[in-house]
Amino acid sequence: MHVGLVLTAGAAQVGVEPFFMELIAGMEEVLLPHGLTVLLLVVPDASAELGTYRRWAADHTVRAVVVVNLVHDDPRPSLLEKAGLPAVLAGRTESPGFSRVVTDDAGALTVAVDLLAEFGHRVIGRVTGPAGLVHTADRTTAMLAAAARHDIRVHLVEGDYSAESGIRGIRELLGTTPAPTAVVFDNDVMAVAASRSGIDVPGRVSLIVHDDSPLCELAEPPLAALSIDVHDHGRVLGRAVLATLDGEPPTDHPGPPVRVLRRASIGWAR
Repeated sequence: MHVGLVLTAGAAQVGVEPFFMELIAGMEEVLLPHGLTVLLLVVPDASAELGTYRRWAADHTVRAVVVVNLVHDDPRPSLLEKAGLPAVLAGRTESPGFSRVVTDDAGALTVAVDLLAEFGHRVIGRVTGPAGLVHTADRTTAMLAAAARHDIRVHLVEGDYSAESGIRGIRELLGTTPAPTAVVFDNDVMAVAASRSGIDVPGRVSLIVHDDSPLCELAEPPLAALSIDVHDHGRVLGRAVLATLDGEPPTDHPGPPVRVLRRASIGWAR
């Protein structure tokens, strides 16, 4: 039997996103001994995702689903509850009927701003993920609060996790006045693309990434990162799924802690 995971993104983008591949590997490490595998489906939009859940519930294709990239006023939990399809939510949302695995997105951005302040940066940019995602908003709130404590100015540009939006975002940020001397990216693909776009890192601008991956280590220079153990995150999700299937009541499970990986892409503000 299967545990379903639906991603609303282009298949090409999912193919270059190391996060989800590592997440699935961690889930399957826990699920396989119990005869469960992850059924991954990529669909074009939110409507197709909702339709998938209805079909899976009717056909009994999966025993449970893991829901990722939660948005404000997310319609998926209520649909899953009505359909009677067990689920675990990967993130913070007001859905008391489901177990959740919650990582400290707010704390990660606080750490990033504190670190950049140590290096003398007083204007910081960020290329965010889609604004509708709950974790994007949590990161923004925490970043602005931390920046206010340090008297740091923040410029925000919305991206969509693609390489193209990373390049577009860094160019837009460096065209502002005053231009940031450091930029935080909400994923590795955007950050690596920006670092390869011809800018001097860290001479002109320091870069730091939320979510580490081999792409960050292989970049030139290697990219500093706010890292959680994504494989372990998958294991926590897998254990939460098993607990749900065993009939345990909804519980919040803490995700792996955030670590700061200091690499050569961070330098002193100039």
